[in-house]
Amino acid sequence: MDKLTQEVVPILILLAVIAVVVRRLPSSGIRHSPEFQRRRILNWLPLGLTYAFLYMGRYNLNSLKDTNVISGAVFGDVDAVGSLVYGLAFLVNGPLSDKLGGRVTILMAAAGSAAANAAIGVLIWAHGGAPSTTQLIVLYALNMYFQSFGAVAIVKVNAAWFHLRERGTFGGIFGILISLGLYLAYDWAPKIASWTSTPWLFLAPALLIGVFFVLSALFVRDTPADAGLPNFDVEDASSGDDGPPLPALKIVWKLLTNRVILIIALISLANGFLRQAVLKWWRSFANGVGLGGSFFVQHWGMVSCVAGITGGMFAGILSDHFFQSRRPPVATVLFAIVLVGALILLGGTPAGIGFVVAFMAMSVIGINGMLSGVASQDFGGRKNAGTATGLIDGFVYFGSAIQGVVYGHTLPESKIMVGGKLVENPAIHDVASWHAWPLAMIPVCVLGLALSLTIYNARVKPRTSGH
Repeated sequence: MDKLTQEVVPILILLAVIAVVVRRLPSSGIRHSPEFQRRRILNWLPLGLTYAFLYMGRYNLNSLKDTNVISGAVFGDVDAVGSLVYGLAFLVNGPLSDKLGGRVTILMAAAGSAAANAAIGVLIWAHGGAPSTTQLIVLYALNMYFQSFGAVAIVKVNAAWFHLRERGTFGGIFGILISLGLYLAYDWAPKIASWTSTPWLFLAPALLIGVFFVLSALFVRDTPADAGLPNFDVEDASSGDDGPPLPALKIVWKLLTNRVILIIALISLANGFLRQAVLKWWRSFANGVGLGGSFFVQHWGMVSCVAGITGGMFAGILSDHFFQSRRPPVATVLFAIVLVGALILLGGTPAGIGFVVAFMAMSVIGINGMLSGVASQDFGGRKNAGTATGLIDGFVYFGSAIQGVVYGHTLPESKIMVGGKLVENPAIHDVASWHAWPLAMIPVCVLGLALSLTIYNARVKPRTSGH
């Protein structure tokens, strides 16, 4: 297969998956005017693409590990601190999003992340290689602080534009745009860097995020009314509540005393561990067990993007059309898939291991979208969507921080110091030395599965039932 074909085939696969998924979307039964539908597309498309490029400016750090610019331990520490900052930031940024609106906060996310990525790129250029670990930790933590505005902004804006019965399926459509960020980060950011130089691994996302900052400023609006259209009852937990917004601390207390929200947050912590375990360490695992040349490794960005698209759509259709718009049952099904996959990996490296990992990626991305992106809107309600998302997504990244430390300090390094020289680590090609990767996933899968079963029948109880 020549080089051009290698580049074109993944793109064609990606386009085919998107076309098939979009054409086969079931109807939600909610009717909107053509004018509303056109304006809503103009709202969510730049919003979603802004978030896709934020993903590119978040997961691009992986390429420094995958190309041995930084060690696995350094990557794990940087990733853990960044994830912890991301999670803690929601305590402030969730209520801020409810107060300021999603439009303002997506612009804050884009501006801050673009600046942090540009600073990392400049430092790499100035050092002629990786910045110091301290510099990388500080700048990546700053990047993740601003990135956290993006997640709450997405949910806050869409909560006012989509009815409860539309959210599951549309969450899958929106997941297509978000998954494109993984494709850009894992496949195209390294390509851009190889065609130019390592600093462009961060400078290119900074420029692209800047472009979509402008587009979001021009087109994104918080509510249909802000765009000159009538608002409508979305029939979520805020339905019928037309009073003034509650103070931030009262919203947080209201959510913390909601059993369902708390359990969803704990489920999200488990899935945060699993999602990043699969997305961020599969290439390291594959390279270690001799599968570095496989299609699933070389095109992990495309594979994870397809997994994200199919996972989001599978989860959304299951929720809206099989579980009567309930979200926890979907998490139950998907956790079971991840558990089976981890057990298969623990038993060895079968010929179809790439497909096993792809199904695991599909499942963990599907759970994340269903809980952070959809359940937070449902149970938090339109008025409290930002704070609810902040609480749930904060737990996602606490789980991510845990996996960064666990894997960064247990999986074998590609090189070790012997006699004052860096040499290849013999353990890197020993399959048994990589068993920690699937082994650590198994108890986390069991925890997530058990918790999701405790709220299997949970559903939203709006204050009114009219639409």
